[in-house]
Amino acid sequence: MDPAATLAHVRAHWAGIQPNSPIYGLFFGGIRIVDARREDVGSSSTSGGRILARLPVVPIHVNSKHILHGAVSAALVDWAGGMAIAAATGRHQTGVSVDIHVSYVAAARAGDELEIEAWVQRVGRSLGYTQVEIRQRPREATEDADAAAADSPVRTRGPVVASGSHTKYVAFAEPKKAPVEQVQTPDNEHRAATNA
Repeated sequence: MDPAATLAHVRAHWAGIQPNSPIYGLFFGGIRIVDARREDVGSSSTSGGRILARLPVVPIHVNSKHILHGAVSAALVDWAGGMAIAAATGRHQTGVSVDIHVSYVAAARAGDELEIEAWVQRVGRSLGYTQVEIRQRPREATEDADAAAADSPVRTRGPVVASGSHTKYVAFAEPKKAPVEQVQTPDNEHRAATNA
């Protein structure tokens, strides 16, 4: 899938989830997915996904010390891991969390902008493994500079605020259709008896 199609898929996936998740709606109403791509991770049968999103830090995101609340960072790791799996697989069901680890490295405050980057390490039959990095976006960064540097191996990155790993259970079977049973009604019994 080309990067534009992958980005469109991930944005559509997010648009389908957002109205159904009050916590995501509360915390991430202002999040923007700016890049999503599928990438080779070293095996012909395995592809990875990577997303990049931005979130302005507003008062609802901070704790009593006026810095980014740890629960918001953990929710970002959860959210971004799922979006990266959507980029890697093209699926609309990206699984349920079985394990999340978050390391809190530095502070962010209201008025800062976060840059959230997530990538898939591997998606197997049952589990998907992702890594997430939450950074402060450099204040001098602009959308034009970001676009020019998107494919460059050297990119200005802000300080890391938190990093995490996220494992999701991804083995969802297609729902099985129950066999349709003929319900016996007095009318059906009468027809069966007359046709015999």
